[in-house]
Amino acid sequence: MQKHVLTAALSAILSCSGGVALAQDAPAQPPPPAAATARAGTSAGALDEATIKSDIANAGYKKVKGLEFKDGVWQAKARGGNDKWTHIKVGPTTGKVYEADAPSKLDEDEVKAKLTAQGYQNIGHVKFDKGLWKADAKNPQGKDVDLLVDPNDGSVVSEQRD
Repeated sequence: MQKHVLTAALSAILSCSGGVALAQDAPAQPPPPAAATARAGTSAGALDEATIKSDIANAGYKKVKGLEFKDGVWQAKARGGNDKWTHIKVGPTTGKVYEADAPSKLDEDEVKAKLTAQGYQNIGHVKFDKGLWKADAKNPQGKDVDLLVDPNDGSVVSEQRD
């Protein structure tokens, strides 16, 4: 019986000291700064340029030029299978591609209703422009914001302080 207790105690001591040794051997590393995860000028949580290029290619575009992060989204000109160049916008956190001349499934009233359901208030200046809906509103925290809204489901693609 004493042998089993001694073995258990020795095992516990070795486990604890091993854990301490591991903690000493592998110091905690701080998370990378936001600049390391997103290109300069992008918002926090935005996908990096390489990922966006991959998302654009996966959407069927063969060539991209002028890719830049502007007005809360990635924007570029892209050429698809029809060999025509078109202006595109790409959701900064989703990588979803929005073509400038694609129609919207939602109308202005539906966009306002979707935004209201998401907690936005004082929604105004709602306009469909180059593949995304634009709107001014107060976010759920009461701050004035400019929104870009998905034309198919009414989700917020980008929110920027007004």
